[in-house]
Amino acid sequence: MNRGIKIGTFAVLALALALSGCGKKEASKVKIGEVTRSIFYAPQYVALTQGFFKDEGLDVELTTTAGGDKTMTAILSGVVDVGLVGSETSIYVEQQGSDDPVINFAQLTQTDGTFLVARKNKGTFDWNELKGSTFLGQRKGGMPQMAGEFTLRKHGIDPHKDTTLIQNIEFANIATAFASGTGDYVQLFEPQASVFEKEGKGTVVASFGVESGHLPYTVFMAKKSFLTKHPETAQKFTNAIYRAQRWVQEQPVDKIVDAIADYFPSTDRKIIESAVERYKKQETYAQNPEIDEAEWNNLQDVMQQAGELKTRADFQKLVDNAFAEKAMKEHP
Repeated sequence: MNRGIKIGTFAVLALALALSGCGKKEASKVKIGEVTRSIFYAPQYVALTQGFFKDEGLDVELTTTAGGDKTMTAILSGVVDVGLVGSETSIYVEQQGSDDPVINFAQLTQTDGTFLVARKNKGTFDWNELKGSTFLGQRKGGMPQMAGEFTLRKHGIDPHKDTTLIQNIEFANIATAFASGTGDYVQLFEPQASVFEKEGKGTVVASFGVESGHLPYTVFMAKKSFLTKHPETAQKFTNAIYRAQRWVQEQPVDKIVDAIADYFPSTDRKIIESAVERYKKQETYAQNPEIDEAEWNNLQDVMQQAGELKTRADFQKLVDNAFAEKAMKEHP
């Protein structure tokens, strides 16, 4: 081969490589702010560890923004693109008035994720035992607290009159406060509830998820402007979540634990197994990302009873199921 042919061949190869590089799309970056790190959100971690986000061409960055108020602030300020938080926060923003409402577009959990933990294990449990007790609840206006109050009232207990209700402790410090001796009962998420059982600090006696029914409890949401500007990214995001939800439904507990354990490095594997088993058994994980209008109304009933709802929020205005519907249609 002469020199001219060699140069021509290398030039063609270089051009081909350059063109192939141009054709490769860069992954779209998405920043998620989760309200807390919890086994309650297992499908989200599955979407990350099983490569479902990556398959959709997304580069996802996950940050824990402790507390619903802090997560909503992160969404509104643009610190995160998508928030994983209770739907009630989007309603609060709407009640305050907003030109750029926060839209619920993909549901992750469909029940409350907290459990009632008693300091003393009596072997049996009756809700009336809470009367006259000190109850360490969750943040006022947050979904866990409202679902807790809804449940107590359902059992004939006025949480503000029949119990000494403590709800001024920061979310991240509630478990520590109970462990140090505050309260006869506490409302906890997993894995903390199972940890306390293992350490002999308390016993799970009831599930607020079972008691309060189906709700759009934890939902991925974003500002309307973000969804309008990046509909393809939102669709890919929802596709990945739906794949993860189906995976969690189909896989046994041990496989799910394998997939999410790295997100809970300081938690004993048996504790993670216990938590996942509890959540699967009570159907806490939503089977698909679609937000049901009846469940949305149930959410507002809970908020109304807690005195936290000024006016009923319009489902059509704050919920966009288009991404969920397309994901379910294209990935049957």
